[in-house]
Amino acid sequence: MKQRVLLSMSPKKRVPTNFRTLLILEVLGKSDRALSATEINERVGLPKQTIHRLCAKLEEEGFLSRVARGKKLRPTRRARLMASGILHTSSDHIARHQVMQRIADEVGETVNFAIPDSDGMIYLERIETDWPFRVQLPVGTHVPFHCTASGKTFMASLAPKVRTNMVGSLRLEKLTKNTLIDAENLLNELRLVAKQGYAIDNEEFVDGMVAIAVPIKDEFGRYVASLAFHGPLQRLSVEGATLRKDVLLNGAKTMKDILFTET
Repeated sequence: MKQRVLLSMSPKKRVPTNFRTLLILEVLGKSDRALSATEINERVGLPKQTIHRLCAKLEEEGFLSRVARGKKLRPTRRARLMASGILHTSSDHIARHQVMQRIADEVGETVNFAIPDSDGMIYLERIETDWPFRVQLPVGTHVPFHCTASGKTFMASLAPKVRTNMVGSLRLEKLTKNTLIDAENLLNELRLVAKQGYAIDNEEFVDGMVAIAVPIKDEFGRYVASLAFHGPLQRLSVEGATLRKDVLLNGAKTMKDILFTET
């Protein structure tokens, strides 16, 4: 029989009301799929009426939305922005910035920290190269999923079925001669990315620009963000970017330790 794992406090102690909604968001945040109120409660352990009332309130306030014919819940853009805001403004932001600066110093190109959003990958932070000739994509810029190294890194982290569904939902716009616009070709590329642990943008988003990205993962091995660097073809080739992938991989590991190791 499947053992129920409670995330709440000891049954002998009353869980504070405001803490209950945080537990619900925590359960959904740790899940790679939408969950019903009953499934959420298997991990929280509240009275049935309470869990349904709290889920309804979170939905009413715009933190949750329903999928799969209204039976299952998932975090909305408002909840994701709250989570990314906490990640961005925490005291660990300074340490993360320092890691990105070290990478930028070593590779000599612009370094990006990006997360998925409803409109594509969004840049939360970047360290610009000192070169006068560079590709500028400011913080807050949204870029497509299908033709960027950061976007492909994110999509490759999804479960195969979810990945296929997402690719099927995208508008695969051809932005350069190298942009992958065939769904099957893109899925093959994503399977390779998942296997090798990094993604390449070979002039797929912007003509004359090459990029490489790796995933930053939490302690459960789940995708959190993409760490990448990019540069113009005149300075950065696909081969050159690939040769320096370990700089990104080591940086991603350091960020994992910074963001998720308890102190």
